Amino acid sequence: MIARIWHGMTKIEKADEYLDYLNKTGISDYRQTRGNLGAYILRRMENETAHFLTLSFWESLEAIKTFAGEDYEKARYYPQDKEFLLEFEPNVKHYEMFDNTNRSSRCSA
Repeated sequence: MIARIWHGMTKIEKADEYLDYLNKTGISDYRQTRGNLGAYILRRMENETAHFLTLSFWESLEAIKTFAGEDYEKARYYPQDKEFLLEFEPNVKHYEMFDNTNRSSRCSA
């Protein structure tokens, strides 16, 4: 199993509106993609900035490519993101997930 993590930032006064937008776009698209095993949003308010992380779980890199394209490490943005985001980080991060009860084995989907 692979975890995909994206980070974005908005002004704090747009945080709730962006949360709704993020659920309707990215999270909805993650969950509708074959091979997606779940998707979540984490949010942290810090001074005047709201930080968002999307955390999604995938069966394989091929499943991620179905969502993100061949250049799967590149962040995927939506047209209205420019109305919310303070910057556009170019890449996402991917992590292999391991079963924490047996540290030598990978999680299976």
